[in-house]
Amino acid sequence: MKKVEIFTDGACSGNPGPGGWGAILRYNGHEKRISGGAPETTNNRMELSGVIAALSQLKEPCEVILTSDSRYVCDAIQKGWAESWRKNGWRKADKKPALNSDLWEKLLDLLSVHHVTVNWIKGHAGHPENECCDRMAVAESQKFQKKVQ
Repeated sequence: MKKVEIFTDGACSGNPGPGGWGAILRYNGHEKRISGGAPETTNNRMELSGVIAALSQLKEPCEVILTSDSRYVCDAIQKGWAESWRKNGWRKADKKPALNSDLWEKLLDLLSVHHVTVNWIKGHAGHPENECCDRMAVAESQKFQKKVQ
């Protein structure tokens, strides 16, 4: 299996509000940067969208090290929460609806293809790839802010 590093971040101006995500994929000395956004979204949706977009770039099953500053994404994957939500009809343990089930469905399908190791890092703490992804995410969110004004 090819070994790929993925770094992602999401940003939102207001929650909800204009948002963006950025991702870096690194394989065998090559790096690819991708980004996107939405005019009306949440920070968690942008965090998920970055991971989904990055994993969707992979053309074959890979061994992935995913680095993110999103506890929401990292914990839901590592602790099995998202899988439990899906098994329970997108309901959490407290029986309330799980948010972002459309994105979690896509992400769980992608996670079933790849061997993903999740690495949580503290955001805005000088991690070079995280800072770069944050700049891309903010730039994407700003594209939508200008359209709103």
